[in-house]
Amino acid sequence: MAKGFSDVVKNAFEEVENLLNGLLGDRSVPRNIKRIAQKGIDELHKEDETAGVLASNVMYMVDDLSLDPNIPFHSRTTIYRIISILEKIKD
Repeated sequence: MAKGFSDVVKNAFEEVENLLNGLLGDRSVPRNIKRIAQKGIDELHKEDETAGVLASNVMYMVDDLSLDPNIPFHSRTTIYRIISILEKIKD
C-alpha cells in the first residue's frame, strides 16, 4: 500500500485485504473467484494510483463476483462487506 494514505484508508485497505485472503484460504470457493480475489489484493498494493481509484477498481472487481452463481453464500456476504468498506473511500 502507498505510504501517503491516511490511517483510515490504510485500515480499510488492510481489512479488505484480510477479507480477500479469507476467500483465498476457503476451500469451498471456486478457483475463478480466488483468482479475482488475488487480483484485488494485488490492486490494493499498487502505489501509482490514489486511494479512491484503487478502492473503485477493487470494488468493481469484487462486484462482479457477487453475481457469480457458483459463489457460496457466506462468500457472497464477505463480498458485500468488502464493497461496503470500499464505498466509504473517496479522493
